Amino acid sequence: MSNIVRIILSSLLLIGTVVLFWTGHWGWGILSIFVTILAWVTVFFNENMLIAQWYLRKENMSKAEKWLKNIKNYEKQLISAQHGYYHMLLGIIESQRAPLQSEKYFKKALSLGLHMDHNVALAKLSLAGVAMAKRNKREAEKLLSEAKKADKNKLLADQIKMMKDQMSMLDKQQFRYSR
Repeated sequence: MSNIVRIILSSLLLIGTVVLFWTGHWGWGILSIFVTILAWVTVFFNENMLIAQWYLRKENMSKAEKWLKNIKNYEKQLISAQHGYYHMLLGIIESQRAPLQSEKYFKKALSLGLHMDHNVALAKLSLAGVAMAKRNKREAEKLLSEAKKADKNKLLADQIKMMKDQMSMLDKQQFRYSR
């Protein structure tokens, strides 16, 4: 359903809610407030994306992917602020299957824009993991430092530290083998 239809439907629901209160049907008016809020939320947040995020939190990647696949043309179905998040969710799902293939989704998410710092940090941390898997230490270190800067609330501090430890362990192994 396009956003224009959602806005029209939400506006009609709002008018109906006002009419219910005006005519003295308080119980139905209160119920319709919740329905109207839900309709307005779907204007700004696509329901398929919300459900996919819920399944990602439950670590059910197949159902999350199914809900994301319901979005056939993301450029028309989503507002522009959600384009980056759509690609980030696809990258997270793809990173479980084929980590090296997820790179294109995270790069696209960063290029389209992510508005929350912790999401930028997560995308850069994931890209650092891909760079580390490709044995590109310089790129991985750069992305890790950018992820650390973007993680202002220290939500990913443990993961960043763990990846730095893995990089230093790889350096020690490479040093040992080079002798």
